[in-house]
Amino acid sequence: MIRALIFDVDETLVYYEGYNLEEWFGRYTAPAIKRLGIEIDAETYRKMTRGELPRSYVERFGVSHVLFWKTVDGANLKYRIEAAERGKIKPFPDVDALKELKDMGLKLAAVSNASQECTEFVLDLFKLRRYFDAVFGKDYSYLDGAKPSPYLIEKSLKTLKISPEEALVVGDSKSDVLAAHRAGVKAVQIVRFEKVENADYYVKTLWQLLELVESLNSDQPEPSGISSKLPL
Repeated sequence: MIRALIFDVDETLVYYEGYNLEEWFGRYTAPAIKRLGIEIDAETYRKMTRGELPRSYVERFGVSHVLFWKTVDGANLKYRIEAAERGKIKPFPDVDALKELKDMGLKLAAVSNASQECTEFVLDLFKLRRYFDAVFGKDYSYLDGAKPSPYLIEKSLKTLKISPEEALVVGDSKSDVLAAHRAGVKAVQIVRFEKVENADYYVKTLWQLLELVESLNSDQPEPSGISSKLPL
């Protein structure tokens, strides 16, 4: 029985029109990092966010990694505020399905590698936070707990008082799938852009997710358009 859904936020519930990592990094993040007295290129930053390098990597340059990530997150919040003012942050058109999922009696959590403030900002922007029983962003007390670590998933399960077998993780990326599986939870990729390997289920919309949960809880066959295989 599925009793809870744990959602990624960025590129799963909302998207950033015209977003480009190199442009964002060069305009907002690199100048903020430089004020700390160090320089990090976009590729090194990308490796830290993907878990290919530890988030404490910058300690070798004599900078507190907590201070580093708080600085990065401050720059990210500035970007989000400006993007919102320009109408460049948008909800996916199927986010209304969250209300239906909540009305089914499911517990919902939102987890993000962005800071708590950045995560709550975009959820509040579109009045989505009301649907969630728990919202967790980056934890400065354990920065290497960002996805693909299972930390945020496990934190959500504990808060919701749900076992791994009673939950699904819903996200768009490989990091979401890895984090889910490392926490012992099945992963649903919502295919907003590119498919990733090894998810347990693939859906194209949150409405299909609703159908999937209904079928799993009634032991019915997978609905049309939903796949437990990579091709859709």
